[in-house]
Amino acid sequence: MLRTPLYPFHIQWGAKMVDFAGWEMPLLYAPPPDAFSGWKGGILEEHRQVRSSGGLFDVSHMGRVRVHGRHARRFLERLCTRRISDMQPGQCRYSLVCNDRGGVRDDVIVYRLDDDDFRVVVNAANRAKLLDHFQTVIGDLIVKIDDQTFDTAMIAAQGPRVMEVIGKFSREVPTLKKYRFTEKNLLVMKVLVSRTGYTGEDGVEVILPAKATEMALKLMLKDMMEKAADFPIRPAGLGARDTLRLEAGMPLYGHELGEDVDALSSGLDFAIALDKDKEERGEPFIGQDALRRIRDAGGPQRKLVGLFIEGRRTARQGMKVLSADSSPREIGVITSGCLSPTLDRCIAMAYVARELAAPGTRLAVDTGKGDGSRLVAEVTTLPFYKAK
Repeated sequence: MLRTPLYPFHIQWGAKMVDFAGWEMPLLYAPPPDAFSGWKGGILEEHRQVRSSGGLFDVSHMGRVRVHGRHARRFLERLCTRRISDMQPGQCRYSLVCNDRGGVRDDVIVYRLDDDDFRVVVNAANRAKLLDHFQTVIGDLIVKIDDQTFDTAMIAAQGPRVMEVIGKFSREVPTLKKYRFTEKNLLVMKVLVSRTGYTGEDGVEVILPAKATEMALKLMLKDMMEKAADFPIRPAGLGARDTLRLEAGMPLYGHELGEDVDALSSGLDFAIALDKDKEERGEPFIGQDALRRIRDAGGPQRKLVGLFIEGRRTARQGMKVLSADSSPREIGVITSGCLSPTLDRCIAMAYVARELAAPGTRLAVDTGKGDGSRLVAEVTTLPFYKAK
């Protein structure tokens, strides 16, 4: 398995390492007894730490690709469902990359450094697939694609006290608007700091040179170790990252998003510009025609919704969602589920028939045990949680 530049950091803090998309990544931490007073780590504590104060995530497994050259903008217009041409330098945008059928190849974040220089952050499991796809999309365009994943590291700091800590080192970063970024010279390295994240909390994601990561970590660890009992940011692993993003109603590729799920069903309309080719300098994106046909036919037949599940038993991906009438029928499928640490109740996301997608609709979930056991569910709006 591949290891990120932060691997020694994870071992130092007692991480339980697991295979994630070919990378050895921390699921959770069990820090040394003297590291943090009264804090033992684990998914539940790490989740609550992010919601109440701050968590530090290694997201270096995600792909980081530089797209530059004369036709970089046109290339990304073809590739992405979101408008690219009207982005300003220093701005980043969430977008989808679709196949010809309108299914989702991946969801990405695009950073615009200047007119012809962009960065695209992609999911780890899709990096190789997308790099191949990029080559087929280029065609006659003058574009260079540089995979910088192994030359860089990426760290996310998320939580309500993160900006307080960052403000002690930088005046500029806390003033950034959401989905804006800046390039900073920190000691002998250049870092890219964006005000983005995947937890529903405020925070930043930082891209820095892989070779400089050890030095940056030593500075960070020194502060953590000296102020451990009161330091507001602590390590958090993939387990907490997943429960946090689910509470925030954020889709995950392989769960809510996939090649066989049309982009419109996901409810991410803000990231899909179906008419951008009609605008000045506009380009049609791959999958646009298929999505237009779905729209013109009345829209998708199913919708991504949130579910509150009664009791303490969680719904799992793949479980069938049923109508709650006297003759139950299959009307959907669970995509993600967990016991929400913040709400202290079971939540799930699911695709359901659009006529049963209204908030307050009562449904059932087949547990798949073969004994007819079902969970009682109620449709609710997403997200489940919003930061104050």
